[in-house]
Amino acid sequence: MTPRHPSMGPRLRGCIRTVAHHARFPIAVIAAAGSLAALGGCDDNNFVPPPAPKVDVATPQRQAVTRYLEATGNTAPVKIVDLVARVQGVLETIDYKDGSFVKQGTTLFTIEPQTYKLKLEQAQAAEAGAQASLTQSEADYKRQSDLAAKQFASQATFEQSAATRDNARANLQQAQVNTRIADVNYGYTSVKAPFDGIVSAHLVSVGELVGAASPTQLATIVQLDPIYVNFTVSEQDVIRIHAGAMRQGLTSDDLQKVRIEVGLQTDTGYPHAGKLDYAAPTVNQSTGTLTVRGVLPNADRTLLPGYFVRVRVPLRETPDSLVVPDVALGSDQGGRYVLIVNKDNIVEQRKVEVGPILGELRVIEKGLGPDDRIVVSGLLRAIPGQKVDPVQRPSEQTRAADK
Repeated sequence: MTPRHPSMGPRLRGCIRTVAHHARFPIAVIAAAGSLAALGGCDDNNFVPPPAPKVDVATPQRQAVTRYLEATGNTAPVKIVDLVARVQGVLETIDYKDGSFVKQGTTLFTIEPQTYKLKLEQAQAAEAGAQASLTQSEADYKRQSDLAAKQFASQATFEQSAATRDNARANLQQAQVNTRIADVNYGYTSVKAPFDGIVSAHLVSVGELVGAASPTQLATIVQLDPIYVNFTVSEQDVIRIHAGAMRQGLTSDDLQKVRIEVGLQTDTGYPHAGKLDYAAPTVNQSTGTLTVRGVLPNADRTLLPGYFVRVRVPLRETPDSLVVPDVALGSDQGGRYVLIVNKDNIVEQRKVEVGPILGELRVIEKGLGPDDRIVVSGLLRAIPGQKVDPVQRPSEQTRAADK
């Protein structure tokens, strides 16, 4: 039987009875338990929930955003020419350093010029002889013409004189053509740069016979400034671009002046700028794409032919796009989402459609309103369906948000 104490209340006596029932301790222990219960306030265990976790929230920013058409392309030279030996002969000199930049007209190779110089002089001598023969035949023709007019010469003699003159004229024309051919061949003995560019390593050596059976390739010259960028545009993008151009009243000539921006795989952003240069007149039916080409200045020769590059073409500008910190976005099998805090401070998961990224910010196309509070920091503490303690963060500070 549990002892009663006049100072014990019902709740305290119940605690002591529980201890006595389970432990069957002596009265002294029970009394000590009563004292401890009185001091500790033995009572029913009531769970006190922890405070709601703090998270940083911010509203989307409004920002003017330029919409771009993005693609992947490759660079190509505007001009590339194989330098060949157009006459037969022994290669006498190589007059450039492999891989060097040369100006238009610079002599690069010399092919046995003396032989072709002699052939030119021979043709010039033949031309001079033909000219002398023509002068003599024209004088004889004039004399026979005067005699025939006075009936001192026969008609046959006069006609023979005219034929000789005409034959001398034809011989002179043939000699003049031979002289020009010899002069052209003599010019071919010096292989010159057809334009400013970089010359590849030579493919033949001094003393080697070139041009014997067919034109022999000596090297290749490539123009690097400007440079082409080739890329393709999907059929849907082509339709959208044409629709936008019609709304703005742009013509095909205007489209070729549209700015393009290019970045290498290691570049940050798109540091190289140029203009659209060409668009194919038809869409490739097998791929559903349109071939497009841009041209860019390349004075420092940063871009080399054959590079894979990132390309973007500005389409339009939207003045009031909503942007949020990119770190605030999550993804699952349903797509991209953000966590927002509603008016009751309950976390909700909101599906969104995202647009281009602008540094640390991401454009939101659909799914958010300008007054929505987005969780931008403490994302691991924000669990959908649970209450949080939101701390409003100024919009300009959301760039530094972290998880």
